[in-house]
Amino acid sequence: MSINPPEIPIGERQIREAVERLAPWAHKTPVMTSRTLDERAGASVFLKCENLQRVGAFKFRGAMNALLQLDEAARGRGVVTHSSGNHGQALALAGSLLGVPVTVVVPHTAPAIKQSAMNAYGATIRLCEPTLAAREAAVADEVARKGLTLVHPFDDWNVIAGQATAAWELLDQAGPLDAVVVPVGGGGMLAGTALAVRARSPETLVIGVEPERADDAKRSLASGRIEPSGDPRTIADGLRTSLGERPFSVISRKVDKIETAGEAAIVDALRFL
Repeated sequence: MSINPPEIPIGERQIREAVERLAPWAHKTPVMTSRTLDERAGASVFLKCENLQRVGAFKFRGAMNALLQLDEAARGRGVVTHSSGNHGQALALAGSLLGVPVTVVVPHTAPAIKQSAMNAYGATIRLCEPTLAAREAAVADEVARKGLTLVHPFDDWNVIAGQATAAWELLDQAGPLDAVVVPVGGGGMLAGTALAVRARSPETLVIGVEPERADDAKRSLASGRIEPSGDPRTIADGLRTSLGERPFSVISRKVDKIETAGEAAIVDALRFL
């Protein structure tokens, strides 16, 4: 992957526009606190509860922001993506709300409950082998045959701008903050968060977190180029994805550091929460 990442076309203006664009559609999720968590962390912790977002994940922000910017012809033809879970559900819901046909390329190993959720939101499911190459080939075929527009799960500037709105809200609700801590898989949420925080609160640290077993973002930040994730085995199944080039172009310049967590610590945190 290139060590000269692309320019970043997103700044404060684009994020503010995304906030306004999403206002009628996305939930403004609450920020919660826990005295016990503060004691364990030795800090005042504010949890931005994107699990209470539509489809249960921040992914709805990016998917809807991307669809709202398509012209009428592109909306009529429809969109395609590849996903084994949250992004597929988010794009399917956004498409159903806007009347945009959505096709999701899904590895056949994806949990049946996630496939059912995408179907319930109105998506057309195309199954493929559980490899990135198979996903991308199936997406390319849908684009070529049907003229569909790709809405990538994270390697898309409009998706990244949509994800940035969560941190923008967080700073309104709980700022100023010493640090913002963000999970990183493909990097869309971390990149969006970094852009929002740098625009609003430059002194705030932006810290990515990923499993020790899926530490490609930490390695990439250290080397200055995207390092492959391989096929990591971790309970944090949403963080197994390799970094996208666009997110990495932001992360490499605007994220202060990336920490990792072991499997036992992840399970402990999950049970505590």
